[in-house]
Amino acid sequence: MEYLIRLERMEFRALHGCYELERKVGNRFTVDLEITAELGHVAADDRVEEAVNYLTVYEVVREQMRVTQRTIERVATNIIDALYAAYPEIRHIRCTVSKLAPPLGGKLDRVSVVLER
Repeated sequence: MEYLIRLERMEFRALHGCYELERKVGNRFTVDLEITAELGHVAADDRVEEAVNYLTVYEVVREQMRVTQRTIERVATNIIDALYAAYPEIRHIRCTVSKLAPPLGGKLDRVSVVLER
């Protein structure tokens, strides 16, 4: 049996961007995750140590957001890779990385990339 975990609108200040100024000044980003994992005995036995730990997932995302990248596609890939490495029971991840108020010369709420694997 599998279960779905969602972590929504995690917000970070980070230095991602294709422009040098973005990598110096930074911007605000959000990350949304949907993680499908094998349930095992987590629910039946109430064994938190066998669950995908939300705090650890958040810390993995936070750590990856600290690694400056030129594209949010690379950021999302790094997050997915790190989560699969941390939790072999994960079966599927949908990761959305959004840059808030990107510097595109006009009013824009966000630009987002969604990767699934």
